[in-house]
Amino acid sequence: MRHPLRFGLKHSGQDTTIQSLRTVWRIAEEGGFDHVWDFDHLASIGGGGPNRPIYEGWTLQAAMAEATKRVRIGCLVTGNTYRHPVLLAKMAMTVDHLSGGRLEFGIGAAWAEIEHEMYGIEGLDHRVGMLSESLRIIKSLWTDDRTNFDGRYYHLKDAIANPKPIQKPHPPMWIGASGPTTLRLVARHADVWNIAGGDPDKVRELTAMLDEACGAVGRDPSEIRRSLQFGWDGEDRNQLIDLCGQLLELGVTEQVIYLRGAEPEKLAGKLAAMLPDLRKLENDSLPTSAGVPAPRGAGVADAGGGDPAGI
Repeated sequence: MRHPLRFGLKHSGQDTTIQSLRTVWRIAEEGGFDHVWDFDHLASIGGGGPNRPIYEGWTLQAAMAEATKRVRIGCLVTGNTYRHPVLLAKMAMTVDHLSGGRLEFGIGAAWAEIEHEMYGIEGLDHRVGMLSESLRIIKSLWTDDRTNFDGRYYHLKDAIANPKPIQKPHPPMWIGASGPTTLRLVARHADVWNIAGGDPDKVRELTAMLDEACGAVGRDPSEIRRSLQFGWDGEDRNQLIDLCGQLLELGVTEQVIYLRGAEPEKLAGKLAAMLPDLRKLENDSLPTSAGVPAPRGAGVADAGGGDPAGI
């Protein structure tokens, strides 16, 4: 199964301003990007410590929905432990309605120890099991009239969740994963796999692990789109084009460029100017008879006829 090449921008919501976020959303909308993203943390991450400014990711997605009309929106990715799955399902449904059916639902197991410690959030030691139960609950709330669930971590009895999302059967699920157990969840539930790791060698290694996980649950791995987020310093455009091409050859068709640094708006503008050239990569990567992309540059005659867990 062949998937179209799509590009997105990610402006995390950390160490920034509301005006900067709005500017990037506008550039994504007007510049022709396929999707635009934030992230989900309650305290800042990275070398600067946890006390820097940071906005809440799902509230920002509601603002994205109102600030844009075309571009798809999402959080790469939601930390499952931060919210009960019923609350998360309702929030996502609401954003899907606010956006007119443009939500991409990103979720992962969560990983930031300091957030769980300082806020007293439980469950980090059981995050994979909690994610497994949440995925089943959220899907059921989005699609079934009533949900009954008696798990280890969550219990629902005749739970009602109306209205349902606009998108049917539900918004696409992007699951961030890199370990064998979470990759099994990707194989069972994901529409898109968000790959943890930014270099082609790591992508190859994890892709082989996903193929094995899909085989174990009886799913065709080609059904699952692959996504990856990565940075660019804004200097060498050929370096970026080459990286995007390498990732496409590895089957990564959902490519999200993370706007790091002091001038995210300027970087977003450069990327918008480059977007037509980036889209040409799709024409240079044609399927072989086995359904695997041919090397970039192959012509028609040669064609025979996806932070830890992305959070």
